[in-house]
Formats: sequence, structure tokens, C-alpha cells
Amino acid sequence: MRPFEYTRADQVDSAAQMIRSGARPIAGGTNLLDLMKLEIETPSALVDINQLPLGRIEEAEGGLRIGALVTNSDCAADMRIRRDYPVLARAILGGATFQLRNKATTGGNLCQRTRCYYFYNVDQPCNKREPGSGCGAIGGMNRIHAILGSNELCIATYPGDMAVALCALGAEVEIMNAEGNTRRVPVREFHRLPGDKPEKDNVLEPGEVITGVLLPPPAGGTQIYRKVRDRSSYAFALVSIAAVLSMEEGRIASASLAFGGIAHKPWHDSRVDRLLTGELPTDALFDQAADLLLDSARVWGFNDFKVPLTRRTLKAVLREATGVAA
Repeated sequence: MRPFEYTRADQVDSAAQMIRSGARPIAGGTNLLDLMKLEIETPSALVDINQLPLGRIEEAEGGLRIGALVTNSDCAADMRIRRDYPVLARAILGGATFQLRNKATTGGNLCQRTRCYYFYNVDQPCNKREPGSGCGAIGGMNRIHAILGSNELCIATYPGDMAVALCALGAEVEIMNAEGNTRRVPVREFHRLPGDKPEKDNVLEPGEVITGVLLPPPAGGTQIYRKVRDRSSYAFALVSIAAVLSMEEGRIASASLAFGGIAHKPWHDSRVDRLLTGELPTDALFDQAADLLLDSARVWGFNDFKVPLTRRTLKAVLREATGVAA
């Protein structure tokens, strides 16, 4: 790890000003410290934001506002989250370990970086780590990599669970800049596809700080988070699905689905939601939904299995959510 300057901030605007000047924010540090130890990221200055007043979950606009410094453990344990947004609690509990969840924060979780093997190996080419060096995963070991939304510059996946549930819930990220101005960005738009800048993971601009996440009023219905992984704990998703779905008179009244482990960002396809809404739940309908979701899927060799795995997982989740017998 290279030397760096360390400063504590007690105001959001002063923290944002330091970040605009090149400092990196640190709260739980569960991802950033690993990246610094491996010299994947080498910030010259860190600003500790743990003293900022962003550690509460409060009622707001009929829903909830989760402060950026609320830990994953506290978020998942909050009775309002467990009662009204169970898909979020389940997604959080499906990630990492107790120890990491006790330190990881809401804002930091959203900003975590890919766990692509080539990104973490400084001896290998990676356009996300070193723009213009190439993508070692293409033609290499790409078992965990994306089948949707990737291109020849980067096929890495976003690794988180929490953001997948937030996508299905239609949550928003609250962001403040160094001038004290705030903006909201839907979680569905917060993370970026690789485009021509795979090194840029999200829409944060220099000097901007995540201050919270806004959950809409409770949607009710059935909420499911299913994560398929290589082992039962401390493993990233090969495929995950967050589903928020309600039924009326035997038909699907509303559906909101989001997917993890298959794209450069938490994946939401509004076409799938529209296809399901208003329809009688049948296996044929679920197959149509999978066809639509995967119509632009592109595989890279070792990750070919993700297409049938995503299809089977989607059907299983929709059967459970609608009560259709397997």
C-alpha cells in the first residue's frame, strides 16, 4: 500500500470539497482497502466520512430514507425494512459475511467495484483498471462475467446484491455536490454500462457524495430475492433475481424484476415487467419473459452456462411469486 494523507470530515460539504480536490471517501473500507493493498487504486488522500450525520433510517415521502452511512447489518435488521421491503433485507443478508456487513455502508455498497479476476491482477490487461490495455477476460477465464450489456472493452459484472433489490424496488440515490446542491438518480440509472469508458462505474461526478437512498412507499405483494452461487456464503452471484410482484384475481397485477451477476450493472428490463403485467401466470408466459430478457445475450466461452441458468432461475422465481405449481 502506498502512503496517503488521512483526514476526518464532519460536514458533508467539506467532505465533498476534499473529494473534488482528489481525496477518496472512506467509511467501512471493505472494498477500498483491498484495492489499495493490491495497488489497484492508489489515492494520495483519504477523507473519513464516518462522522457525517448520515447514519439513520427515517420516514420520508411515504417511504424510507436510508442514510449513506447506515451499515448493511443495521439496514437488514431494521423492522421497517424487514416488514415493508423484505427483498432488500434478504438481498443484503445474501451478501458477504456478518463481519463485512457490520462495516459495509449503504453508500459504499453502491460504489463497490467489480471482482473480475483481471481487474484484481495488475499483471493482466484490464480496461477498467488501465484504460486502453485490453480486456483479459475476453478469450480468458470468464466464468463469472457478463452476458448482457457488455462490449469488447469490458465484460465485467457488477458484484453487489443490495443494488439489485433497490432496482426492483424503484429506489433513488440521493447525491450532494461540493456546493451543497442535491440531485436524485434512480438506482436503475446510477451504474453505467462500459460504453467507451469502462473505468467509470457510475454517474458520480468529482466532488459528489452519496448522502442516502430513498425507498418509495411500500409496494406490498410478494417480494423474493434468489441468489445462485458456488457456495452458500461469502460468494458473489452467478445469477441473482429480485422480484416485487402482486396478484389480483389470478392475474399478475404488477411486476418489477431486477437481475444481478449477468451484466456490468444491476440489470432491469422494463420490457419484461410490461410483458408480465396483466397476464395469467403460466410456464409459457415465463418462457416468453426469459426469451425477452435474454434476446441480446452474448456469451464468451466459460460463461455460456449463465443463459440457461438465468432462464431456469427466472422461471423458478416467477413460479414462487405467482403460486404456479412447479
